[in-house]
Amino acid sequence: MSHDIVIRNGLLVDGLLNPASIGDIAIDGDTITSLGTRVAAKGHREIDAEGAVVTPGFIDLHTHMDAQIGWDPLLTPASWHGVTSMLMGNCGVSFAPVRPEDKELLAEMMESVEDIPKQAILDGLPWDWSSFGEYLDTIEQSAPAVNVAALVGHAATRFHVMGERAVEGDPTEEDIANIAALAGRSVVEGAVGFSVNRLKAHRLPDGRCIPGTFAPEAELVAIAAKVGAAGGFMQTVVESHPLDEELRIMRKQLEAAGTHMLFSAPWMPGADGRSAYQPAIDEMRSAGLNITGTTQPRAAGFLSSLSTPILFCLRSRSESWRKLQSTPVPQRLELLRDVSFREQLIRDGKEMAEAEHIGQTLSSSKFGLPCYKTFWMGTELRPNYAQEQDQSLAHLAASNNEHPVETWIRLQLESAGEGFFHVRFVNEDLSVLPEYMGADWVVPGVGDAGAHVSMIMDAGWTSFFISHWYRDTGTYSIEETIHMLTSKQNRVLRLSDRGALEVGKKADINVLDIDRVEERQPRRVYDFPGEAPRLIQRAVGYRQTLVNGQIILENDELTGHRAGTILRNTQTGLK
Repeated sequence: MSHDIVIRNGLLVDGLLNPASIGDIAIDGDTITSLGTRVAAKGHREIDAEGAVVTPGFIDLHTHMDAQIGWDPLLTPASWHGVTSMLMGNCGVSFAPVRPEDKELLAEMMESVEDIPKQAILDGLPWDWSSFGEYLDTIEQSAPAVNVAALVGHAATRFHVMGERAVEGDPTEEDIANIAALAGRSVVEGAVGFSVNRLKAHRLPDGRCIPGTFAPEAELVAIAAKVGAAGGFMQTVVESHPLDEELRIMRKQLEAAGTHMLFSAPWMPGADGRSAYQPAIDEMRSAGLNITGTTQPRAAGFLSSLSTPILFCLRSRSESWRKLQSTPVPQRLELLRDVSFREQLIRDGKEMAEAEHIGQTLSSSKFGLPCYKTFWMGTELRPNYAQEQDQSLAHLAASNNEHPVETWIRLQLESAGEGFFHVRFVNEDLSVLPEYMGADWVVPGVGDAGAHVSMIMDAGWTSFFISHWYRDTGTYSIEETIHMLTSKQNRVLRLSDRGALEVGKKADINVLDIDRVEERQPRRVYDFPGEAPRLIQRAVGYRQTLVNGQIILENDELTGHRAGTILRNTQTGLK
């Protein structure tokens, strides 16, 4: 008897915190059928994993691939970084349920909130659905490369019921009942849960907050009850002020759902040195409630360069910087090389700083980069995300006897416009992250793959986690590292057949050159519908990635195989 695939002599790290050991894995069809020190039978395909680490596929709980999946079933860049299962529909935004006359509004909302071009959304998706179940049917036909689970968004659900009143109007009791019923029905149709967005910064193109931002507690609780009754979970992003009130409402939703909740949890210091969330989390968990926070494993931030909208002067009052901003990206470098124009940029940048009375630091500027939070990522193949505070743009400029605007321009010229500055705005202090991510209610993530495509690129977070927290710093053991990327993530999706290397589970597997795994520098490409631009980030060190027993990536390159499936809620009806 032979097997379809046998992976031999790898260091098997099962994701369950068991000690790593050398062994073989046999795969038949989409399933692991044998696992141990030696598989006797041959494989139709033999993979020599000697010297490599063999792990479960990685799980990414925070993506926005809802649009991109329609035209890029390979789901890059996440699929370059060992991700074999992902969750989309986060932050309250989804493309279903939808009425035909509302599709443009949902596209505009996704562009405004998540920086996915509206026209790419309208042109790149067939829009042949109304219900959430029909949306899942459509994306299933695209045959994605990796497994995809989806949340139904509050904004779409509320607008479907209330129309224009959904944006700023108060719901009636009938509205609340209908919104909750539609949420529950969407979960019955296959959504794994429901996402809520309470961030006031997420706005429609006309400047108003997206539907649901100010939804009353009664509405949120009614939704949670129906979602939980259908077997789904809740996902939310909350305002940090007032945090106590937000956490109280989260608890009410969680109690009503009776399932579990996932929330975005960037590090926030509390009064006692612990995270600001910890007291409320402790109380919830003591009451038997299941809650998981996800946080970036590095500082998340905007990318500033000639190839992004984030220039040194963000919203300049000067003609020179407005001209650079309005010039198409491919022509910006030529413009910057013009000596007289460059000198004008520098003069205007300095005058702006002086007018704001903030000198060289620009630490609180409304118009320029916050230079103490901005870091040059270098020109090496691997971007530098782990610099210390004294390596910021402000310090770099001072050490070179330059104004920050001069340093920014000089490094853009030296890198031929391809180098990036990283403008940190979340988890800026990496020193607190090891203990925080190690808490049993926290998982790393929030790469936002598929979103903020012109100015943010954090989708390579899994590769960073391995290269920095395991290899560079030795913060976590190999067993802990892989656990945090696999079965610890699966505490949210609760996939009984994935998240670990075990006989009978689906063959979602990575074979890693663990000493080589890392990100590459971001770069701008034009591969969205209509040749719209986006930022991407490649990875190295991935010998093979298997999804459902098929090799979708080999030697860091996608094979073209699309072996993923839509991971639907398995409940058959409301309880």
